[in-house]
Amino acid sequence: MPSFFGLPHQVPHERVLIAADAATGLRTMIAIHSTARGPAFGGCRFWAYENDLAAHHDALRLSQGMSMKNALAGLPFGGGKAVIVKPKGDFDRAALFAAFARAVDSLQGAYITAEDVGTTTADMRGVQALTPYVSGIPREGAFGGDPSPKTAWGVFVSIQAGAKTLLGRSDLQGFRVAIQGLGAVGWHLAEFLHQAGARLVVADIDAAKTAKAQAQFGADVVSVETILAQPCDVLAPCALGASLNAASIPQLNARFICGAANNQLATLQDGSALAERGITYLPDYLVNAGGIISVAREFRNEGEEGAVMAEVSRIADRVQELLARIQTSGRTPAAEADVWAQSLLVRA
Repeated sequence: MPSFFGLPHQVPHERVLIAADAATGLRTMIAIHSTARGPAFGGCRFWAYENDLAAHHDALRLSQGMSMKNALAGLPFGGGKAVIVKPKGDFDRAALFAAFARAVDSLQGAYITAEDVGTTTADMRGVQALTPYVSGIPREGAFGGDPSPKTAWGVFVSIQAGAKTLLGRSDLQGFRVAIQGLGAVGWHLAEFLHQAGARLVVADIDAAKTAKAQAQFGADVVSVETILAQPCDVLAPCALGASLNAASIPQLNARFICGAANNQLATLQDGSALAERGITYLPDYLVNAGGIISVAREFRNEGEEGAVMAEVSRIADRVQELLARIQTSGRTPAAEADVWAQSLLVRA
């Protein structure tokens, strides 16, 4: 049964702030899963949720994923996430994000926000005007800004690591990759893969994006309903979560899965279902940590472009370590990654 305090069969979240502002239409949930490693750090998602309970559940799932992601990335931060329910009809975006900033500031540094699906660097600039607990903002002469290229790079080097370890490939020339979603991260991933010689098949709800990918990358375009079933070497889910589920998994035709979307598995049991089909799943919170590495270094005012890119590239080493771990433990990659991340939280 769903709970306001946390996910089923998991320890409760430390704190969940539910805030509303009638003047701007703000309805937000800020979920702090864990501060064992430090302040909770995670982006703000702006989405037209079906209802408030769906928004609350998404905040719980996303914030827990951030705890695991930050732990595996070795960052001195815990896991948190904010969701804002997109108002119906007209609204003043700047005023709404100002109200959100006040909610973030009320937590006095227990949660640090940044961009996520539906939010932009401009939104974060507005938040920065009212609270220091925000990152992902371009700075003159200093490292920072949009983290999506770093997220995409982490997924790209993870695909390289998977191709080498699982398939014995030394490069991605002619490697077929199916990308579900061409948002900010999905597009950058497509660029990196195209430059590496991969063959792309893409789908997005925005026909203009797929047409651009076809023209720029020579990508094959398929519908959003059929992208998951495309024959490919690797499937890269880069849209919303829970795309890997009881309905979709029997239709998959990929050798392994490595994408940027958060919470790709609808349930942990779906990781077992993938393993039973012989499809290796590289857990999302392991491979898509490039963005949080970027905004974390920016927030701490440390590092520069080359050093941060090198740190993101080391995600590939952790992918290879995970694949070595499962040979010893016999667990699925999803289960092994959970055990690994939880051990780091307990140790903290």
